[in-house]
Amino acid sequence: MENRTSVTEFILLGFPLLRQLWLLSFAIFLAIYLVTLLGNAVIIALSQLEAGLRTPMYFFLKNFSLLEMCYTSVTVPQLLGDLQHGHRAISFRTCIAQMYFFFFFGSTEFFLLATMAYDRYLAICHPLRYPVLMNGRACARLALASWVSGFLTPFLPTAFISQLPFCGTNQINHFFCDTGPLLRLSTGDTHLANILVFLVSAVVVLSSFLLTLTSYTLIVFTICRIPSATGRHKAFSTCASHLTIVIIFYGTVIFMYIHPGSGRASDMDKVVSVFYAIIIPLLNPVIYTLRNRDFKRALQQETAELELICKLDTIKLGLIKDWE
Repeated sequence: MENRTSVTEFILLGFPLLRQLWLLSFAIFLAIYLVTLLGNAVIIALSQLEAGLRTPMYFFLKNFSLLEMCYTSVTVPQLLGDLQHGHRAISFRTCIAQMYFFFFFGSTEFFLLATMAYDRYLAICHPLRYPVLMNGRACARLALASWVSGFLTPFLPTAFISQLPFCGTNQINHFFCDTGPLLRLSTGDTHLANILVFLVSAVVVLSSFLLTLTSYTLIVFTICRIPSATGRHKAFSTCASHLTIVIIFYGTVIFMYIHPGSGRASDMDKVVSVFYAIIIPLLNPVIYTLRNRDFKRALQQETAELELICKLDTIKLGLIKDWE
């Protein structure tokens, strides 16, 4: 495009190598996306239906599963459309909107992870006061605060980036509109925008990480004081799944946005982005369902009830046919 022409749309370069095997790539990403939606939907449904799962921990897990469904839906449908049709153009407004919602849900995830760590801290370190401290109203307020904070966080960086001039090349070296590759295309002074994005990312990530780390440090000290090995194992198992998600998510995001030189557009950054934007939402239902006894028990009960209903329906149909 000419330097004097304002960019009205961008071209997402994505993964050129995958286009040679677009059908296989499309099938893999579609399967991951559907399993992610189905797995998190199962967590939400079981947490709502089973009385034994109506606890603060599963209330936050329902919010987290809903968040993962929204988070992966920001990028994967665009990627699937690009792989299927080969049309990689995205309008300027859609690009800015995608960037905003990606960081809205991403920031909310950090706040929810910190809230879930705080919930585990109260449950393990203050078990007698836990029902009072983490009642229904407190859970609702903490969840609402996480969503609202995540909603407000991207406003300033997004508004600032949307006002930058884009009059040069319109090719984004990514599979979605990320801040780093987008800022590289601006023909204006992006120094302040880079600092703003870095500071906002650092505040969100490091503050939530500090709260999470503090909660788990106190949890470890409390678990170490439990006299029996069985008690220590039981206490740690209640937060092992959450801790696994925390380590994976924080590690990949810190690599992308907080480390020195973050924001550059490289193939390695795109691979890491696939991991935290697509793979981690898939790992959430897998880790929580496979490592959680309550979920496995509830899933078995629901499966048994469905099988019983199917058998009763079959018997009813047989009796109706015999009567006729």
